[in-house]
Amino acid sequence: MSYSALYRKFRPQTFDEVKGQDHIVTTLKNQIRNHRLGHAYLFCGTRGTGKTTVAKILAKAVNCEHPIDGEPCGECETCKSITEGSSLNVIEIDAASNNGVDNIREIKEQVQYSPATGKYKVYIIDEVHMMTPEAFNALLKTLEEPPKYVIFILATTEVHKIPITILSRCQRYDFHRITSNVIKKQLIDLTNQEKVEAEDKALEYIARMADGSMRDALSLLDQCIAFNLGKKLTYDATLDVLGTVDIQVYSELLDFIMAQNVAKVMDLIEDVASQGREWSQFITDFLWFLRNLLLVGQGTDAEEALEVSTEQMKFLQEKAKLIDEKLLIRDIRILSALLEKLRFATTKRVLVEVELIKLCKPEIEMKNTDLAEKVKSLEEQLNLVMLQLKETKKEKAKKEEPVKGLPEQKSGQEEQIRKSIERLPEMIHYCLKRAELKFDEKEKTTMFTFPEECILEKQYVKDHKELIEKSVHAQIIV
Repeated sequence: MSYSALYRKFRPQTFDEVKGQDHIVTTLKNQIRNHRLGHAYLFCGTRGTGKTTVAKILAKAVNCEHPIDGEPCGECETCKSITEGSSLNVIEIDAASNNGVDNIREIKEQVQYSPATGKYKVYIIDEVHMMTPEAFNALLKTLEEPPKYVIFILATTEVHKIPITILSRCQRYDFHRITSNVIKKQLIDLTNQEKVEAEDKALEYIARMADGSMRDALSLLDQCIAFNLGKKLTYDATLDVLGTVDIQVYSELLDFIMAQNVAKVMDLIEDVASQGREWSQFITDFLWFLRNLLLVGQGTDAEEALEVSTEQMKFLQEKAKLIDEKLLIRDIRILSALLEKLRFATTKRVLVEVELIKLCKPEIEMKNTDLAEKVKSLEEQLNLVMLQLKETKKEKAKKEEPVKGLPEQKSGQEEQIRKSIERLPEMIHYCLKRAELKFDEKEKTTMFTFPEECILEKQYVKDHKELIEKSVHAQIIV
């Protein structure tokens, strides 16, 4: 018999075997027990979370000759044929390659014929978001009012691409990412069944690398077992196979960054490159390391959110005592931005080196930050001045008003000052009009009193005091 991949060999055959989707399993079992089946279901969620598996179990459960509490018996001919993929009642369609109107027309013709055996014809349309708009439109009527013996199950990883007209005709079920603890327990069970010795630490790491996907976890485990065939699956071997880096390496990298030792950082980068590590994964794992340190530093409550071994927890606790929280947040922010850049970069190593040097030299970023703040401040002042200039131009179109504060009966000297002010540059003239003006003929002084809100105007007059005094031939007091 040919070898079967672990994710195929251990695919769940009943609802109870499905892990991490209790909210969906419970609902579907209740529907089956109480004969409240829907005619159209939409299963959405990330890859490897059990959408197609649950669809097949549902197809078996509704057609099973001897169902047990909403579960398929797995022993009758109907259950066996569906499991083997030979049943004519369960039609699986890959919408990625069968996404046209003609394919939907074939389905519409087929649904007119009742099942030869069993109760229901179940259409499982995978990657349904790949269908064309025309195909979706052709499916609408059939999806809304199918024959009583037809059930549609649509599966997708990108639910946002599905038209609202389709969504409104389906019962939607969102498949959650499976937690690392659940995946780890499943991996332990499978290794026991396969009689494979594996370190707890290795399985824990595989579970985390799977990123919520049970199928990915089984594929990674399969790969590690093949590499280490006949031997105990160790943590170090897992790191070698998956192209990842040990936590100790990240600890050393952080020490070099804190010590601002650029040479050591470059040496470590060279080692990582020589081992053929993938840069995006390297930075992702480093981010997780820094995140764990940050959480550990918050106290006992935060530590509960970590999915690490007792040994690693002790290590992180000791490490967190030596590191400033603000530096960790800064490093996480910079590395998160780097991770986004790496998605489209052709020279990934260069980008990694530059950003790590930036981490070693905080003053570089601080200078950039200070400069940005200064630019922002200047922009705000410029915007205010431009606004004021616009107001001045509007006022200029009207009849010019006398300078505020001058009495109706003006002396010759006061009249001279007013005319002199009007001859000043537009911006200075505008600022002076915002102030109260008083003239002392004996002291030959002119006083301008500004309201509290006119801070910029007051400062502008101070900056141009000499020019104003030459113009009005008097001492200026602001």
